[in-house]
Amino acid sequence: NECGESVYVPFSQMLPLVSPNEIVIGGWDINRCNLADAMRRSQVLDYDLQRQLVKHMQPLMPLPSIYDKNFIAANQADRADNLIAGTRQQQLDELRRNIRAFKADNKLDKVIVLWTANTERFAEIVEGVNDSAANLLAAIARHKLSDEIEISPSSVFAVASILEGCSYINGSPQNTFVPGVVELAEQHNVFICGDDFKSGQTKMKSVLVDFLVSAGIKPVAIVSYNHLGNNDGKNLSAPEQFRSKEISKSNVVDDMVDSNQLLYKGGVAGSGPDHVVVIKYVPYVGDSKRALDEYTSEIFMGGKNTIVMHNTCEDSLLAAPIILDLVILCEICERISIRKLHFSNDTTNNAGNDTTIANTNGVSALAASGVVGGFERFHPILSILSYLLKAPMVPGGTPVVNALASQRQCIVNVFRACVGLPPDDCMLLEHRIPSLIQSCVTTAALHRDRIKRAEENDASKDAGIDGPKRSKKQ
Repeated sequence: NECGESVYVPFSQMLPLVSPNEIVIGGWDINRCNLADAMRRSQVLDYDLQRQLVKHMQPLMPLPSIYDKNFIAANQADRADNLIAGTRQQQLDELRRNIRAFKADNKLDKVIVLWTANTERFAEIVEGVNDSAANLLAAIARHKLSDEIEISPSSVFAVASILEGCSYINGSPQNTFVPGVVELAEQHNVFICGDDFKSGQTKMKSVLVDFLVSAGIKPVAIVSYNHLGNNDGKNLSAPEQFRSKEISKSNVVDDMVDSNQLLYKGGVAGSGPDHVVVIKYVPYVGDSKRALDEYTSEIFMGGKNTIVMHNTCEDSLLAAPIILDLVILCEICERISIRKLHFSNDTTNNAGNDTTIANTNGVSALAASGVVGGFERFHPILSILSYLLKAPMVPGGTPVVNALASQRQCIVNVFRACVGLPPDDCMLLEHRIPSLIQSCVTTAALHRDRIKRAEENDASKDAGIDGPKRSKKQ
């Protein structure tokens, strides 16, 4: 502000964000349990809170979903009693009908689909099956239950969402976005975003490793151990599903290691740290996940530094707000368009400089290509939401950023641009250069003096001074 002090304003007071109260929630599940019974079974919420919520949760029933024993652990079979039968094409058609009906029945402006279901194994990239949009759609069309096993349920959901023009967010670590899905999203100019919610251990890791490497401290071994007892842990007890999670957790330090070639010659590929991730299923602890991390680093003169961290996470309660944030941020991104302004070479127009401007006037005027009158939407791979995801997807040829502070600053600065504010560069030169300090102090004093006089005038008017008394009618 004019006093040189930082001002903090919630995003919702600066931009037309959707309120969580305006979101209608529905979904699919392979288990037909209503949400009240599912709430009791999961034992996440306090008993008294469950008791108060039962009447609201009991009417909520999941739609039938896709079950494929080739992609999730065999220990999930006993829950699979609410299924969409038929071929992949029949399942795709049913999902599209579900999306259209949900939007129409609830009179919604738009639908965003978000995968919160079980972690699947990684799908193999098979030529002629999922390596292009055309091949993927053709493979789905010819699919019988006995073949084309490399078309995962999550990919079918993604295809359904894209074909209905709905943004799709992958909250699990598997490779839902095979090349065919990515190409389809680009063809339809529909946002896809992933992968895997970043809620606890990985979020701490992205902060701590960024701090250590930036400080010239060299992590040489990072060992992360988890145990949990919810259904996610049960599914991850199968080796193929665990491998998906291991990949998403392991890559989080790569860009931070590559950022310091003095510590790591050759980056991750050359002398990166030993990085091990372990997950165990312990039914007794339920949703209360335990995460233990050990960071061993080399320091000055051959010394060693070890940091050990224990984190008890309420797994679902950390993930649920991230789900809301992802949906709300994805929705506002659908209404942001950006263009680059090129100034002429005369001295009155900042010769040689470019700038960007953004607006949130909606996308109704945008053509399918995403460009109208110089304005463009974000790339269909919506990497701006990487702040909330473990393994950020990015457009081809662009860098992956895992450092948490950088991810957050990206969102902040894009939103600042939307309301006409410059990027926050944190230089604070007005507090570091003598002449600027003096100017700032003088401006702040004048500002405070104006505020004081205004308050005194308001107080005088309230007391009836300096003017005739006003009637109640006035």
